[in-house]
Amino acid sequence: MASGADDRVTCAVLIIGDEILSGRTQDTNLRDIARYLNVIGVDLAEARTVPDVMDEIVGALNALREKYDYVITTGGIGPTHDDITADAVAEAFGVELFEHPEIIAMMEARFGDQLNAARRRMARVPVGGDLVKNPVQGPPGFTIGNVFTLAGVPQIMRGMLEDVGPRMRGGRPTVSRTVRVEGSGEGAIAAPLEVVAKAHPDMSLGSYPFFSPDGYGSNLVIRSRDPEALTGVIAELIAALKAAGIDNVREIDVA
Repeated sequence: MASGADDRVTCAVLIIGDEILSGRTQDTNLRDIARYLNVIGVDLAEARTVPDVMDEIVGALNALREKYDYVITTGGIGPTHDDITADAVAEAFGVELFEHPEIIAMMEARFGDQLNAARRRMARVPVGGDLVKNPVQGPPGFTIGNVFTLAGVPQIMRGMLEDVGPRMRGGRPTVSRTVRVEGSGEGAIAAPLEVVAKAHPDMSLGSYPFFSPDGYGSNLVIRSRDPEALTGVIAELIAALKAAGIDNVREIDVA
């Protein structure tokens, strides 16, 4: 499976759960994963959200793991009947599930004789899989092939990510810089923006309008793996905007 340029490492996120699609639960995991991957030089190339339906999960997972270097799934590894992510991952890889002895031992220490059948569901791991540490609470996640299966609870998911990162082959981190244009709409800046974007197809250049009581404009965000080249393109963009009569332009720091 190819990931594009030699220095580009790609990852997809598969968000699993009816509660996300219904709007009852707001997903924040995608944002946190994207930020984490960027730091270690892995591109988040695609994200999908699927319901708690076996065929939907298996189909999406197989498509994503074939297309990208890595896949991270979130959600569906709890104790209830609709937590079927482990079953779906096992089916996608054509293997059985087994109760991992380390997880069972962990649960026995915590729950004692309260370790019921529902809780034991969280100990199931595909044959051939390894555990992903959970430093927060509850049982670990797991990984098999190029897939990492993590919890859906944001705090737990973020903890698990710390064990995922070192297992990924990192690329070159993406650097982003922002040029702020005030008092001009996207219609005015579109032409010079397009010229610069077409001249540098290896960079990502996006326009993000803002509106506030103090005025309006756009933040132009440029992303690149080459910080030195990025500096030159920032200067080129500012010059192109000013040549088009747009003077209220400056680079800003974005936390």
